[in-house]
Amino acid sequence: MAAALNYDLTEPHCSSSIQPESNLFAEDDGECNGDVEMLNINGKNALISPSHEEYDILLDRLKERLYAGEAIYEVGTGEGDVPGLSEEDLAAAVATLKSMTDTIEAECVELRRRTEKGGSVSEFLLRKRADEKDFMEVRVAVVGNVDAGKSTLLGVLTHGGLDNGRGFARQKLFRHKHEMESGRTSSVGNDILGFDSMGKVVNKPDHGNLDWTRICEESSKVITFIDLAGHERYLKTTVFGMTGHSPDFSMLMVGANAGIVGMTKEHLGLALALNVPVFVVVTKIDMCPPNVLQDTLKLLQRILKSPGCRKIPVLVQDQDDVVTSATNFSSERICPIFQVSNVTGQNLDLLKVFLNLLMPRILFNEAEPAEFQIDDTFSVPGVGTVVSGTTLKGIIHLNDTMLLGPDSLGHFQAITVKSIHRKRMPVKQVRAGQTASFSLKKVKRSFIRKGMVMISPRLEPSACWEFEGEILVLHHPTTISCRYQAMVHVGSVRQTATIVTMSQEHLRTGDKAQVRFRFIKNPEYLRTNMRMVFREGRTKAVGNVTKLFPHISATAQNTRAQRAQKKAADNHHFLKPQNEPQKPSKKNRRRGRGVNCTPSPSESKENHAAPIVAAAN
Repeated sequence: MAAALNYDLTEPHCSSSIQPESNLFAEDDGECNGDVEMLNINGKNALISPSHEEYDILLDRLKERLYAGEAIYEVGTGEGDVPGLSEEDLAAAVATLKSMTDTIEAECVELRRRTEKGGSVSEFLLRKRADEKDFMEVRVAVVGNVDAGKSTLLGVLTHGGLDNGRGFARQKLFRHKHEMESGRTSSVGNDILGFDSMGKVVNKPDHGNLDWTRICEESSKVITFIDLAGHERYLKTTVFGMTGHSPDFSMLMVGANAGIVGMTKEHLGLALALNVPVFVVVTKIDMCPPNVLQDTLKLLQRILKSPGCRKIPVLVQDQDDVVTSATNFSSERICPIFQVSNVTGQNLDLLKVFLNLLMPRILFNEAEPAEFQIDDTFSVPGVGTVVSGTTLKGIIHLNDTMLLGPDSLGHFQAITVKSIHRKRMPVKQVRAGQTASFSLKKVKRSFIRKGMVMISPRLEPSACWEFEGEILVLHHPTTISCRYQAMVHVGSVRQTATIVTMSQEHLRTGDKAQVRFRFIKNPEYLRTNMRMVFREGRTKAVGNVTKLFPHISATAQNTRAQRAQKKAADNHHFLKPQNEPQKPSKKNRRRGRGVNCTPSPSESKENHAAPIVAAAN
C-alpha cells in the first residue's frame, strides 16, 4: 500500500501505467483529462492556436461575457501563470480573439498594452454591433453645488464645441426662460452622448441642434446625462432625479476655484445613501491658481477617505489610469477624480474614454411581467397624453394593454399603448432597464401624476396607504417621534407621509428603527426592498421598504354593525344577529320612539304638540 501511495505521489494521476490494484482511481480518468483541458483554456496560452474543441468552448465563454453587450478582455494573463506573452504569441492570441469577435458580430478595440514579467499584456474592449433600433443605455446623474459648471460641461460634451467662459455652452440645454436668465438649472434635464461600436463619439450638431434619432441609430451605447439642480432651493427636484430616474452612476462636479462648498457634501451623501457609485470632475482648472487647486484636491481626497465615504480616490492623469479606474469602478470603492477645463478642453478626452468604458450597473429581469414607473407627463398637440419613465421589468410592446394607477382611490385603469419612443426615436418595444415615452389612448393628462406605474395585468397590482421601513436617521436637529411628517421618496413616488408607529419612542441622529408610515394624500404602488429617502428641511433619513399594508376600500369601514360588534366585545357578551340594534324608522324618529313601540293617543297628542327629539339621539 505504501508503494502504491509513493507511486501516486510521484507519477501523474492520468498516467496509463496505473496498476490494476489502484482501479479505485479509474473513474477519475475522464475528469482528470477534463481538468487538464480546462486548465489550458484558463491559462494565458489558451488563445494561441487552439484546437476546434477549445475554440468552441472559448467562443461560448465569450458569448456569456458579452451578454450585457460589452466586456473588457485581457490577453496574456491566466490562472496560475506568470502574466505576459512574447510578441509572436501575443499577435497569435489577438488574431484568435478578433476571429471570435467577427463570428459573434462584435468589435475588438485595443485599450492599452503594458509590460509584465513574462512579456506583454493587452486589454481590449469588446462590444456587440447594435441594431439601428437598439442600443445600450447608461444613465449618469450630474450633481454638485450651484455654479460648479454642470450644465456647461454637458453642453461641451454633447455638442462638441468648447465654452467661451461666459456660459455659451449651457444655453443649449436650458428648458425654461428663467433658467436662461439666471444661468441656474431648476428642472431635471436630459442630454445624450452616443458612442459607436468602435468607441468613437457620434454627436455632431446640425446648425447647433442635436438630432437624437440619428445619434441613436448610429450608436451602440448611449450615455444619458440626468442634469440636476445644484441650488438648495431645488433640493427636492434633485432628490427626485436621483431616486426616480434610477441612475447607474453619479458624476459629482466641483469648481476648482470655489472648492467643496454648499450642496456638494449634501449631494455626495445622497449618492452614498442610495448606493450609487460616484466619480468626481473638478472643473475650471484653467482659471484657478495652482495652490488653490491643490488645496481643493487635498480636501476632496480627505473627504473621500473619511469613515463616512470609505472611498479610494484616484487622480486620473493618463489613459492607463482611465482603463484601471473603469475596470475597477463597479466595486464602488474606487472614486476616479478628473481635472478638466471647458474653455481649453484639457483632459476632456480622458473623461470621454471613461464614459465610453462604463457598463450598466443595474441588472433588470426581462422574463418577468412588465412594470414601468412614470417620472414625467406631457400633453402633445395632435398626439395626446404622453408619459415618460423607466422600464423596471419585462418587455412592453406596441398596442399592449397595461394597468395605469393607482388613482386617489387606489384603483388601476386599463390603458393601451398607442406608440413608443426611445430618445425621440420610434420603436416597437422597450425592454427592462431602458427609458422610454408612451403615447396613451383615451387618458387625460390630469388623471396622471408622477409616481404612478404602468403594470402588467398578470401581476394583479394593489396600492397601499401604509408601509413599514427600516430607516437610519442621518441628521436631525432634535428628536423624531410619532405623528412626525416629512417627504418620502421611493423610486418615482414623492409624497408627504406621517409616522404612525416606531420601534423606539424617539429617534435622533444615527438611530436605526422600524417605522410605519402612512401617505397623506394618495395611495401608492410600492414593492418590498425598494430604497427610500425620508427628508424634511435639514432632516434626512434613508432606508428600505420592508413590509406593505394593502389598501382596503374605506366604503365598508366603520358600519353600524361593526360598531355594535365592537361595543358587544367591549362589554364581554355575545351579540346575536336578531338582537342587533335596529335603526328607528323615519316616522318613529319624528315621534321620538324606537322600533316596535306604539304610543297611546294621549302621548300622540303630546308628541304632536311638543316634539321630543331627545329620543331620536
